[in-house]
Amino acid sequence: MIDVDSLAWDKMEGLLPAVVQDAATGVVLMLGYMDRAALAETLDSGQVTFFSRSKQRLWRKGETSGNVLRLVDLRTDCDSDALLVRADPAGPTCHLGTASCFAVAEEGASWLGTLERIVADRAAAPATESYTARLLADPGKAAQKVGEEGVEVALAAVSRDTDGVAEEAADLLFHLLVVLRSREIPLSSVIDRLRERHEQMRTG
Repeated sequence: MIDVDSLAWDKMEGLLPAVVQDAATGVVLMLGYMDRAALAETLDSGQVTFFSRSKQRLWRKGETSGNVLRLVDLRTDCDSDALLVRADPAGPTCHLGTASCFAVAEEGASWLGTLERIVADRAAAPATESYTARLLADPGKAAQKVGEEGVEVALAAVSRDTDGVAEEAADLLFHLLVVLRSREIPLSSVIDRLRERHEQMRTG
């Protein structure tokens, strides 16, 4: 994980800035500060904990709102004087009710992480009558839809304009996320496989 004693605690009087990033989307959620005790509590509990400079005590994110940050992993920068905390947020991170304390928008492929989380929410509430919930209740149907949408993408690639191909590709990605959820396979596992293959090709 991380060598706590090797961190540059002396640079800011025992505090290190900790940038929190959504592990699924890559969006920066907030900035906090950790001392040794906060870092130890974060690693021990699995819930991100900071040192509150205003309250002068440890502060677990979400301790009153319930919007905790579940630790995924933690890294340090090249100078060992700042932390990158990758977390899974349980609800809005900002006290104003927004997902992030920064005015940022998810761009590009990062929004797939948000869609993956939406699908997971549907899985956690199977009583709903949403299309996603019905597919999750019938994995065979979800798998069939992936096959159908894959064919639609292939047909669109040779017979439709770029908007048409994008539309069919969007349908395919959505249904693929549903199938992955039905098998309890996170999107990150698929991305890891792609990264591994890239590294093998690059070094092979």
